Amino acid sequence: MTSSYPHLPLQREEPITEKRPGNPPRFKEPADPAEHAKNLGLQLKHTIQQTEKDIGGFDDRKLFRFQIEKGFNPDELRKISKEIEFVSQENDEIVVAFISHSALQSFEARLASIAKGETVTNKQIYYALHAMSGWTPNDRIGWSLKQEGFPETESFYLDLELWPIEDNPKERQLLLSRFESWLRENSIESPDSVKQPGLTIYRVRCDRNQAEKLLHHRDIRIVDLPPRFGLNLRHLGLDIQQFPIPPSPLPNAPGVVVLDSGLASGHPLLGPAVGDAQSFLPGHMAADETGHGTHVAGIALYGDLTKSIEAGSFTPELRLFSGRILDKNNENDGLIENHIDDAVRYFVDQYNCQVFNLSFGDSRKPYLGGHLRGLAYTLDRLSRELGVLFIVSAGNVLPGQMDGLAWKQNYPQYLVDDEWAIIDPATALNVLTIGSMARWEASLNAQRYSHDPAELPVAKTEQPSPFTRHGPSVGGAIKPELVAFGGNWALNARNGANHIIEQGLGELSTCLDFAQESLLGVKCGTSFAAPHIAHIAGKVLSEHPEASSNLIRALLVTHAAIPNASLDIFDDQDYVRKVLGYGHVDARALFKSLENEVNLIAEGAIENKRHHFYELLIPDDFVSSGKRVREIVVSLAHTPLVRSTRVAYKATRLYYQLIAASDLDHAVKMFSKATSEDDFKNIPELPKASVSWRRRSQGTVQSAMWQFKQINRNSKLKTDKLFVVVTRNDHPWGEAITNTSEEYSLVVCLRDRENQQAKLYSQIQSRLQQRQRARARG
Repeated sequence: MTSSYPHLPLQREEPITEKRPGNPPRFKEPADPAEHAKNLGLQLKHTIQQTEKDIGGFDDRKLFRFQIEKGFNPDELRKISKEIEFVSQENDEIVVAFISHSALQSFEARLASIAKGETVTNKQIYYALHAMSGWTPNDRIGWSLKQEGFPETESFYLDLELWPIEDNPKERQLLLSRFESWLRENSIESPDSVKQPGLTIYRVRCDRNQAEKLLHHRDIRIVDLPPRFGLNLRHLGLDIQQFPIPPSPLPNAPGVVVLDSGLASGHPLLGPAVGDAQSFLPGHMAADETGHGTHVAGIALYGDLTKSIEAGSFTPELRLFSGRILDKNNENDGLIENHIDDAVRYFVDQYNCQVFNLSFGDSRKPYLGGHLRGLAYTLDRLSRELGVLFIVSAGNVLPGQMDGLAWKQNYPQYLVDDEWAIIDPATALNVLTIGSMARWEASLNAQRYSHDPAELPVAKTEQPSPFTRHGPSVGGAIKPELVAFGGNWALNARNGANHIIEQGLGELSTCLDFAQESLLGVKCGTSFAAPHIAHIAGKVLSEHPEASSNLIRALLVTHAAIPNASLDIFDDQDYVRKVLGYGHVDARALFKSLENEVNLIAEGAIENKRHHFYELLIPDDFVSSGKRVREIVVSLAHTPLVRSTRVAYKATRLYYQLIAASDLDHAVKMFSKATSEDDFKNIPELPKASVSWRRRSQGTVQSAMWQFKQINRNSKLKTDKLFVVVTRNDHPWGEAITNTSEEYSLVVCLRDRENQQAKLYSQIQSRLQQRQRARARG
């Protein structure tokens, strides 16, 4: 049996250097400034006419939308007038409010002055504004409402998102009060609402005429249809009997919370591990009525149930909790953000739970760029506030998207189409989003009739499931971060291949119909990939009870890799990352280190405009002669504050680079604020990273791998020292709201799997002890 050891600490070096200041962007003067200003003036007059058609809001302000130069800081507008207020950033546009008529007049007068060739202060700001318009009724129509139109019924429900007012509680309360009065005056019923500083949503019941009024209301940002939580409920029950009753987990075992359709807590394989099951859906019991939550729960509790079957017993290592937030139609009569907020706080307060599984998504909200809103924002906020980890499924594409053999013939290229984009809340940055890959290729019929070639699997084993959705998320953040087994589809060539076959191709788990002797069933979907990762996250907590959600995320992506079967199936290798993220988790050295696979861990907190330095102690066996693959993986995770008004979304920018330098002094000098701008831009990261530092830095969990097949005497690993440099450099708008140290977790893994005799752990541990003794003497 292979020996395993506790992970080792990664020690930070003493220098904490200040990041060199960047130069503020300067905007190119238009070829004809007077003509530029004249055109803006004409657009201003037209926009004023547009805004006059809006239904009044909580004050007399006018909302204007500006197309802006890349890099423009919206807060610069305050230099023109203190009565111009930034409202939101929308892609390459900003929405601002002119609080007073005098501010509007002043803006118009300065444009007129520039048009006359006169000099004005802060002219750079006007040069950065390319065009302007109002926020029109068409702009307020959400994605799903554009796709489906208004319902045909006399009255129907809509979800309204108001423009956020995050920094002025009194003004925000006035907005809500006036808006609710307006709803009552217009006989528009509102059964529920979400009221968070950065997110305000009302669910309303209205008719078509009332809906038209909503589209003209100035304080409304988006009008859309309520979420549709498309859950795949097909399953095939299997009879598995004569298993001993599972024992209860230890009282201090970590808890995994499944937020779903409820739980069949009397299931003989689940019951002994259930700590609590509650309903957070008013008027509904905690019990599962669809089977979806029970199926998810079995995987969250046991992971791969086939291993338990082969072992002949089920032994839960985790405690299981259930929070019901969906009804028997997989719907939510209220606003799901509120129910999830209540559920998470309950399980944190009562049981100190840290891992939450959410296996559902809003098929009406594919992410096509721009802001993150709705449930994703709620999860990001709760992640930071409560220190919890959400495991979220990427979402499924339903079989109706294509006909016939197109599923097989066009696979996998269609997986990166816009229709396959991840859906809310999989876009959330502070969570782990999980895509699906296929485990099985032979359907139930293919196994029964082994000589019949008619049923064709769409994907091969360890390739992306044909229904899984792709990223990235906001700002190009890698999503999904991980993939796990979630099922496959097959087609029958004899019947025209128009029927999707799932039987026998999904994930095995606990079944709602256990009373009819169907202990287990099989279902397909990213819903059943996510709990595999929730289970692993819970087991990390078993081994490391004090681990933060940042550390769990960093460890998981450190031990993820793209399966070989998926590496070459796309024409563009960038698509591999969009669909599979960092890959599939290999747990062999995840919980504990091995002699030839060592994890080094650091937990830190960094202030803005600073660098942290970590030297990697490369052991002799790692750089020994011989042609074989050796790997260094570096992963960083943090949980930043987010703002729904900004396209950048995360207020804190935190990233790392792996560099080579002769010693610490040279490494520090490379990143010093005294370094020339050209030299700083050209600091080379160690070459051949699996993901570039710019690409990975868009996310809040970042990872890259460096592979070395042959290390000669001129290699940087022999001539220099390696340093991981963690840098924090917040957006200007973020500096004012994140004036605290940002916590992060850093994991470095050195592995030499092809050399079973490598003593990496012993050699690194020895060098760490030598350094500790030297520091103690100094």
